[in-house]
Amino acid sequence: MLSWIFRLDRHQTTPAREIQAGVTTFAAMAYILAVNPSILAQTGMDRAALVSVTALSACAATAIMALATNYPLAMAPGMGINAFFAYSICLGAGVPWRQALGMVFVNGCVFLLLSLSGIRERIVDAIPYGLKLAGTCGIGLFIALIGLKNSGVIVASPATLVAHGDFTNGATTLGLGGIALTLVLVARRVPGAIALAIAGTTIAGLFVSDGHGGAVTALPATWLSLPASPAPLLLQLDLSFLTDAAAFVRVLPLILTLLLVDMFDNIGTLIGVTKRAGLLDPHGNLPKVGRVLVADSIAAILSALLGTSTVVSYVESAAGVEAGGRTGLTTLTTAGCFLLALVATPLVLAVPAAATAPALVVVGVFMLQSAVEIDMGDFVTAAPAALTLMTIPLTGSIADGLGLGLLSAAVLALATGQPRRLTATGYVIAAVFFAEFFRIYPFSG
Repeated sequence: MLSWIFRLDRHQTTPAREIQAGVTTFAAMAYILAVNPSILAQTGMDRAALVSVTALSACAATAIMALATNYPLAMAPGMGINAFFAYSICLGAGVPWRQALGMVFVNGCVFLLLSLSGIRERIVDAIPYGLKLAGTCGIGLFIALIGLKNSGVIVASPATLVAHGDFTNGATTLGLGGIALTLVLVARRVPGAIALAIAGTTIAGLFVSDGHGGAVTALPATWLSLPASPAPLLLQLDLSFLTDAAAFVRVLPLILTLLLVDMFDNIGTLIGVTKRAGLLDPHGNLPKVGRVLVADSIAAILSALLGTSTVVSYVESAAGVEAGGRTGLTTLTTAGCFLLALVATPLVLAVPAAATAPALVVVGVFMLQSAVEIDMGDFVTAAPAALTLMTIPLTGSIADGLGLGLLSAAVLALATGQPRRLTATGYVIAAVFFAEFFRIYPFSG
C-alpha cells in the first residue's frame, strides 16, 4: 500500500529507506524544538506552549506537504524568520506578538492567492538556472557553516570574522570525530550512513567530558513527558491593524519584508533540496511546483492560527535526501517524529549539537557538488552565481543571496545588451529586491 500511495517503485526506493531518511531529517532539524521557543519567548509568548506549538505546526505542515506533493520536504517554524518576528517586528517595531501573528496570517493569505493564481510559480520559473544552481550551492555552504559552528570547529573572530575553535574541547573533539565518522560511512556507501553517524556520535558523547563536570551527551532525567497545553497561543492572532488605517500604514513595510523574506527563503530551499533529490527537469523547473507552493501557503496560515512564526520548508530536508529519501513517505515519517516529540521531548533534546552538526557538514558537501554545472566560463552567468553562492552563507539569508544575484544578473543583462537573459518577471523581482534593500517602501513616508 505504501509503495502504491507514494509511488516508491517509480522513485526506486523502499519503505525502509524512506522511513530511515525521515528519521534522519528529523534528527537534523529537531533543534528547532528548543531554539524556536527560546527566540519567540522573548516577545512575551508562553515558552512551554511554544514547545508544543512548534512540534504541532511542524507535524501538521510537514504532513500536508507529504500528502499534497509526494516530495521529501519537511517543514517547521523558520530560522531567521522567527528572529525577524521577534527582534524586528515585536521588539524592534514594538508590535505586540498577537498582532505579529496576525501579520503572519495576512502573509499566508497573500501567499495562497499568489500560489492559486500561478504568480508564485512564475516567480520560481523566472530565476535563471545558473542562479538556481548557485542557490543550491549557497545553501550547502550555509548549512555546512551551521554544522561547523554548532560543533565548535569554527568560532567568531573579530580579526578574521571566523577562526578554528579549541580542538581540545570535548564537544569540539566529538564533533570532529562525528564528521570523520560520517565522511567514512558515506564514502563507503554504508546504508543509513548519516543516521548511524548521528546515533554513534550521540552514544560516544556519553563518555566525552563537556569541561564542566558532565558529559557532552547528558541522559535526560525522564524519557517521556506530557506536552504543555498550546492554549495560551492557539487562535490568539490579532487582525485589528487591518481596520486601523494608521496602524496598517505603520506595519505595511514589515509585512512586505516578511513576505519577501519568506517567499525567497522558501523558493531557495525548494530549489536546493529538490535539485539534490533529482526532482528538477533538465531546464531546472520542478514538476508539481504549484502544489508545493499551495501547501507552503496553507502551512503559513496554519502557523499563525497555532501561534508561531511562519512555517517554511527546511534546508535540513537535504539530510533525508542524502539518506535516500525521495518521496512523501520520508516527509510523513518526519511529521510522525514531530508528533512523537510531544511526549519524547527530553529524549530528542538529549541528542547534542555535536552529533547533528556532522550531518549538516556532509550534506553541505553534497549540495556544493552542483557547482560543476554552473557555466563559469561565461562571466555574465558566473558573476551573479558567485555573488549568490557567497552571500547566502555570509548573510545567513537565502532571500538576500538570491536577491543580490538577481539584481546583478539584471544589471549585467542590460549593460551587455542581452536583456532576454531575464524574463519580464525576473526584472520585476529584481526591482522589488532593489526597493527592499534600499528601504523604498510605498506609503512609508
